[in-house]
Amino acid sequence: MTYCLGIKVKEGLVAIADTRITSGTETTNKKKVTIEQRDDFSLFIMTSGLRSVRDKAMVYFNELLDTQEFNKLYKAVNAFGEQVKRVAFEDGAALEKAGFKFDLNTIIGGQLKDDAEHKLYLLYPEGNWVELGQGAPYVVIGNSGHGKAILNRVLSENSSMRLALKAGFLSFDSTRVSSNNVDYPIDVVLYKKDSYELIEQRYESRDLDAISAQWDDELKNALVNVSEDWMNIAFDKLPIENKNTH
Repeated sequence: MTYCLGIKVKEGLVAIADTRITSGTETTNKKKVTIEQRDDFSLFIMTSGLRSVRDKAMVYFNELLDTQEFNKLYKAVNAFGEQVKRVAFEDGAALEKAGFKFDLNTIIGGQLKDDAEHKLYLLYPEGNWVELGQGAPYVVIGNSGHGKAILNRVLSENSSMRLALKAGFLSFDSTRVSSNNVDYPIDVVLYKKDSYELIEQRYESRDLDAISAQWDDELKNALVNVSEDWMNIAFDKLPIENKNTH
């Protein structure tokens, strides 16, 4: 399984990808985020799904980048979607015959020279996409069920990139402790609006263990401090213990 998160705020983009690859009973670590960067051209690609599909689509897309120029990010997203459909045409039937479902969800973010601002897209296995924006500041692919609560509670388009990264890490951490197929190292990508410069940083478990432990303590303390008055109406209905029983 995978945990890949893309966040768009007014200030810029934040992306987080784990590196755990599970194949049967074996686990390995492989990078799930790819960066393409040149003058007035900055984009990142994160994928969840069959690794063979991802690798083949990336090879085809990289060949396109060598021969074609894209001035807006949606055009590059369209081009990558065409390569995903190309792989589906070439390998889909064989994969299904072998018992594998053709599957590749993709997050693409960045800014190209004619984009008025940074963009974030979710691309489906069928090659169609949606753009993330107001009212939907983030998208998760892969193991998405465990880490959404904090993102839904704290993120908005006005959040800072620092808050977005903090919430994003805690979302990953919630997923990691709830699932054995998402784990360190994690790759973080930062993009500030109009900078045309992607920053990448890898974090190991030892780098963030203290933050995870701090969050555990903060959650426990917060739970203790939540008012209990509302519970009385229910607990008052419990039977009173009979002190005369032997």
